Amino acid sequence: MAGELDVQGAKNSILPLLSGTVLCQGESVLHNCPNLSDADAACRILNCLGCKCTRVNKSITVNSELLLNTDVPEELMREMRSSIVFLGAILGRTRQCKLTFPGGCELGPRPIDLHLMALRKMGVEIKNESGYLECSAPKGIHGAHISLSLPSVGATENIILAAVTAKGTTEIHNAAREPEITDLADFLNKCGARINGAGSGTVIIEGVEKLGGAEHKVIPDRIVAATYLCCAAITRGEIILKNADFSHISALVPVFEQMGCKIYGYNSDGEDRIYINARKPLRAPHKIITTWHPGFPTDAQPMFMALASTLKGTSVFEETIFDNRFRHADELMRLGAKISVNKTIAVVEGVNRLSGADVKATDLRGGAALVTAALFAEGTSRISGISHIDRGYDDLVGNLKKIGADINNA
Repeated sequence: MAGELDVQGAKNSILPLLSGTVLCQGESVLHNCPNLSDADAACRILNCLGCKCTRVNKSITVNSELLLNTDVPEELMREMRSSIVFLGAILGRTRQCKLTFPGGCELGPRPIDLHLMALRKMGVEIKNESGYLECSAPKGIHGAHISLSLPSVGATENIILAAVTAKGTTEIHNAAREPEITDLADFLNKCGARINGAGSGTVIIEGVEKLGGAEHKVIPDRIVAATYLCCAAITRGEIILKNADFSHISALVPVFEQMGCKIYGYNSDGEDRIYINARKPLRAPHKIITTWHPGFPTDAQPMFMALASTLKGTSVFEETIFDNRFRHADELMRLGAKISVNKTIAVVEGVNRLSGADVKATDLRGGAALVTAALFAEGTSRISGISHIDRGYDDLVGNLKKIGADINNA
């Protein structure tokens, strides 16, 4: 595979950004928005709340001047895991909210206890009635010192969203440091918020009375970039990714280099790009351990497992974030991969060839891993369950075709 591709806007940014528009008493415009089923679900939630949400190409305009509803219907909450981020935003705007527990990929327990613990510290009263969370802050939301037991991205986002219009100052210690947290803070600050330290372990939010609308460009999707880089490597190809931030994939670069790939970032005509060349013989990476940012991202692990299954040598994967993150291993083995899994450890022995087979995507990144492996496999592979892939990839098939893949939607 060879050629150039544009990297879409980040799925894990657009969802909290859309929820953040709930706080803005005016019109906001978000550019570089990927066309994803999860983004569509977020827009439906906004419309249900009374916002006016419209899309034109890659830009979404949200007018949140009037908020007519504080309840999110169960069917919309179940469409995506990230829907829980609307909790902090709605509370920040109206001081009350009712919603159900969210849906999304089944990757193991992902409790929201940290979200609820933090909100209670900020004066929110929460009742769990028949699967519904009924939340209110009759005396208002106030600032608090919050120490997270782990750097949860969702909890950090919900705290920030609730805190920007709270009375006083909120401090988050052991906050998530992902680039998407910084992106959310940048947008909210444009709207009039006072957030400092986003992207570090300590975030400080000084509450303001209200926010206005703003215009903002969504950062590029680092996991989509990682996927295309793995696709290039598994086909022993050479590609350039445009609109891609090299600093966001810093944990992946040493792994690619250990494999024997040439990879670097550069700027051309004011646009950040990433180059990878995998034409030399590659070797398996020794060990990959997923962890919180800035460590190796759990979302990139499935695609790297697919790649490692085709490289000479043995690789060990240790998953520390989700208990059920190796569901794709069984499907990769249908293609001929040699993988043994023991709880949170997977050992991959590289093979010379994979063979096409009928496989099923059971989650978003696992589906991307199957597409990655199928590019290497001899013969035809048929992948079902592609609705999972549509949650996070904007025209994956069309983009892979651009760089030489023989791939079609059934």
